[in-house]
Amino acid sequence: MHIAIAGNIGSGKTTLSSLLAKNFGWQAHFEDVDTNPYLSSFYEDMQRWSFNLQIYFLNSRFRQIVDIRKSGKNVIQDRTIYEDAFIFAPNLHDMNLMTTRDFDNYKSLFELMTSFLQPPDLLIYLRAEVPTLVRNIQKRGRDYEASIRLDYLKSLSERYENWINAYTEGKLLIFDVDNMNFQDNPEDLGYIIERVQANLHGLF
Repeated sequence: MHIAIAGNIGSGKTTLSSLLAKNFGWQAHFEDVDTNPYLSSFYEDMQRWSFNLQIYFLNSRFRQIVDIRKSGKNVIQDRTIYEDAFIFAPNLHDMNLMTTRDFDNYKSLFELMTSFLQPPDLLIYLRAEVPTLVRNIQKRGRDYEASIRLDYLKSLSERYENWINAYTEGKLLIFDVDNMNFQDNPEDLGYIIERVQANLHGLF
């Protein structure tokens, strides 16, 4: 079983991945943040490093999915390969932070890779407004995220909504997390767990 969590920067993907993995006894696969050699450089100079970063993420995510399917285990994945291709890369292209030549190269590689992949058995989308994202980003205090602009987050959120509204690859659960605190409130986490269980067992 391959479960994936999608959502904008600061929406709570990593936290929820950890909590659900612990509750269900799943194996968690996290986004490569701490050892990513391009991330801090990207936030310092997006135009220079955008293509390098997106290729790194594409490769990392593809390897993750191959490993997940090979393992035969129940795995929860923090962020999907689709978010890179339908949200982050086109957003950088539209902001003139990635050239059309690089973007077309990226898209071609993504299309080839995903032709060999199955989508997640369940996709969980965490919907959050920009103030919630900013609060969570500030709370975790990553130095390289301090320079993220509000218009960048807003643009990503709009793309997330468009992608989710058109998502037909498999089962989908959406949680509005602006008024939820699943990290500290057992009732909020319990609600999510119940919905996930019901969805996986075909009750929705």
